[in-house]
Order: sequence, then structure tokens, then C-alpha cells
Amino acid sequence: MFLAIDAGNSNVVFALYDDTKDQWTNQFRVETKIPSLEVQLSQKVPLYFLEHGISVDQLQRIGFSSVVPEINEALIRFCEAFFGKTPHLVGPSSYGPLPITTDRPNEIGADLMCNAMAAYSRYSCPVIVVDFGTALTFTMVNERGLILGVNIVPGLQTAIKALFMNTSKLPEVELKLPESALGKNTIHAIQAGVLYGYTGLVKGMLEEIRKETGITFKVIATGGLSSILDNLSSEFDEVDKNLTLEGLRLITEANS
Repeated sequence: MFLAIDAGNSNVVFALYDDTKDQWTNQFRVETKIPSLEVQLSQKVPLYFLEHGISVDQLQRIGFSSVVPEINEALIRFCEAFFGKTPHLVGPSSYGPLPITTDRPNEIGADLMCNAMAAYSRYSCPVIVVDFGTALTFTMVNERGLILGVNIVPGLQTAIKALFMNTSKLPEVELKLPESALGKNTIHAIQAGVLYGYTGLVKGMLEEIRKETGITFKVIATGGLSSILDNLSSEFDEVDKNLTLEGLRLITEANS
């Protein structure tokens, strides 16, 4: 059994992959709160394994991807203490054995490299990964596995929170696509502005990338919020919320 740990700006995702079933079987999250992270880990992770009848002895490998360097040491210490294994931390030294490359390996986020690895391994052709997370990212990979570039904009939840935090009268609203792009009240207006606005952003970005490169890309959407904009379904060849985890697994295996 393989354990993937994907540390993002909002949550640390723990996910188990069962080799015998060839599928991801369990997944849970711990909030990425630096002061209380070690306490959360020591309480929630052992309890989850106990409640689901999973023995740490079943784990063969652990892969660790992080975009929050401040928590890396704490997570590695926890893995060594609780699981008895040191996880493979994805970084520039991990990329040598991979079929994908980047001109600036020290600058690209580990999560984006995991996305690119999983997507290119699946299709072996030009591909764009659209990741709906705390940030909304577009990662472009060509037919040779070279990462052509990355675009980063604030994510949907980040945009909603920015309005709420920086205005005195606008509320924080549910991420729900309204029926109309014309807001009839304050909540509707924010939902319409952000969600229909991001619909146009994604379409426009994909169109601009295709026009600039002249390349026909497969497009995969991933991330926890990838299903919010269901009006974008025709833009994607596939939606896979486990894409980052799959890339983390493949990178760890390539370095084992």
C-alpha cells in the first residue's frame, strides 16, 4: 500500500493507494495550520487509521509533495515516528528519472510537477492541467514531456475570501454557480461575478495558450474545486480529482 501526502496551502491531504486493487481507497485532510499542525497530526492521523482498521505495517512507501516548506520537517518527523518510514519528498532531485522535464526545476511547485507527471504518463501527448485549488494553475506539457510554462491566478475560494476580507459590506458566499450571470441580490451578484468570471478566464486562457503555441492539447482538470464550474465540462477531456496524488505516486515509484 502506498501513502501519498500532499501538503497544500489550505490542507494536507493523506491518501492511500491499494496496489492490489489499483485504486485510491482512503483519503482525509488535516488543515495546514502551522502552529497546531503537529498536534493535529498526532491526534487525527492515528485515529483515522484505527477507525478504518488500517495497520501502518501495510504501508510500503510514502510520497510527500509540499508547497509549504515551513511544515516539511514536522511532517517528515511525524512519518518517521508514526509510520516508521521516511517519505520521499518530491523536489528537483526527484526529476532526473522522469519522462517530463522543466527548464527551471528549482522554481516549479512540486504539486505542478506531480500534475504534469500524471497527465503526460496517461496520454503521452501535449497536455494542459488545470488545477482548481487555493491557486488556479495551468501547466502546459508538450509532446516530448517538456513543461512549456505555467500560469497562476488566485483560486475561486481565494477570490471569494479576498472580497470578504477587503470589503466592509460584502459577505463570504457559497461557491455555487447561479442560474444567471445577472445578479439579483448581493450574494447572487458575487457568485455570478466570480464563477462566471472564472468560466471566462479558463476558456480565455486555454484559447490564448492554443493560439500562442499552435499546439492541440488534451486538457485535464483537477483539484478539489474542479467540479464547481460544471459549465466548463466541454472544455475538459477529463476531470480527475486524484491527478496530483497519482503523479506523486508515479514520481515516488520512479525514485524508489
